Amino acid sequence: MNSKASQDKPWGGRFSEPTDRFVEAFTASVDFDRRLYRHDIEGSMAHARMLARVGVLTDAECRQILEGLELVRAEIESGDFDWSVSLEDVHMNVEARLTQRIGDVGKKLHTGRSRNDQVATDIRLYLREAIDDLMAELRRLQRGLLDLAEREAATVMPGFTHLQTAQPVTFGHHMMAWFEMLERDHARLGDCRRRVNVLPLGSAALAGTPYPLDRHYTAELLGFDAVSDNSLDAVSDRDFAIEFCAAGALIMTHLSRFSEELVLWASAQFGFVDLPDRFCTGSSIMPQKKNPDVPELVRGKTGRVNGNLVSLLTLMKAQPLAYNKDNQEDKEPLFDTVDTLAGSLRAFADMVPHIQVRAAAMEEATRKGFATATDLADYLVRKGMAFRDAHEVVGRAVRHGLETGRDLGEMELEELRRFSTTIEADVFDVLTLQGSLAARNVHGGTAPDQVRARIQEARARIGTG
Repeated sequence: MNSKASQDKPWGGRFSEPTDRFVEAFTASVDFDRRLYRHDIEGSMAHARMLARVGVLTDAECRQILEGLELVRAEIESGDFDWSVSLEDVHMNVEARLTQRIGDVGKKLHTGRSRNDQVATDIRLYLREAIDDLMAELRRLQRGLLDLAEREAATVMPGFTHLQTAQPVTFGHHMMAWFEMLERDHARLGDCRRRVNVLPLGSAALAGTPYPLDRHYTAELLGFDAVSDNSLDAVSDRDFAIEFCAAGALIMTHLSRFSEELVLWASAQFGFVDLPDRFCTGSSIMPQKKNPDVPELVRGKTGRVNGNLVSLLTLMKAQPLAYNKDNQEDKEPLFDTVDTLAGSLRAFADMVPHIQVRAAAMEEATRKGFATATDLADYLVRKGMAFRDAHEVVGRAVRHGLETGRDLGEMELEELRRFSTTIEADVFDVLTLQGSLAARNVHGGTAPDQVRARIQEARARIGTG
């Protein structure tokens, strides 16, 4: 038997030869899972305290382990820690260094647990923290949107369907649509967090443990709401990571839709907004260019987050219970999703409050495309005409406008009456842009008073923190 294999690996006693060097590097995860070190140490400290509470460790041994883990954490944070691929992952690197620092008592830390429930705990601790940070960044972006919406609550712009002029809306109303999308994202993350916040530690490899662990005490120390009820499921479950990535894909999809509109609006052809220079770049050959790189890049990064979701779904789709080495591949897509979301939300939260609105350009665009056609139809309905008949009347008036190059509000009264004698002088009250906006004074409508009311409700809903 090759005793070196046993010395180098905590599981080496079973093996007669050392791991192939390529296989060692191929199967190691420490290059990417080392970012879990804080959560691994936090979980280990709680586990040690629990072991002392139930009598598996003495109080003195527990103190040694806790002090040793603090020393290991300090080494990592100072950059003095020597990460070893031969120790495979963050868990074994931390445990090995702990044992070097405090001696054989460090080996007792692993009593009553496995790397299977340990890594599941680390990921949940990590993701819970990431969700809290992302929810805070979502709120920061939402507050920026509320400020922008309030500033432009009465600023008219064309509302589009099929990217064709549909009806007048206000820019504030449009910003509040973005706000509502993010509010659903925030709620989804909060709901996901509840399922993340379940403690798997104590499930051991797959069947539980014969030691008298107090799992509820460990959960209390680590801030978990509950403990897992089935050890097989607990060590192999990655639903929470998939659910998070699904929520993340929706967030990025929303940010991508925002990005597409900003890219269009900032173009010379639209000219609706001006993005701050510090969020744009220029061209190496065309000196006039101001490229909206931040929204373009966020739009592009959406694809990688969508891909991460598909990657995790595919990873789990054919796995039998319980833990399998496949699950080592869960971390990079998860980490990338967290990082991409954090960067994209930060960029938008920093940029949105400083968007400059070109109100005159938006109003001029709204006057094109017969944006008040529906208002004329509604006017005829209020005069007693059936909607389908009103639709036909207005359609003929629009056709006349296209032929003569004039909007409905630019026509003379007698000219409009050629299409229906029901039309009277008060028609021009609804054919103005401001009249169209004011008419939609229902909850959720685009009337400036309604927009301001929704903004105040939203501020109360999300608070100022």
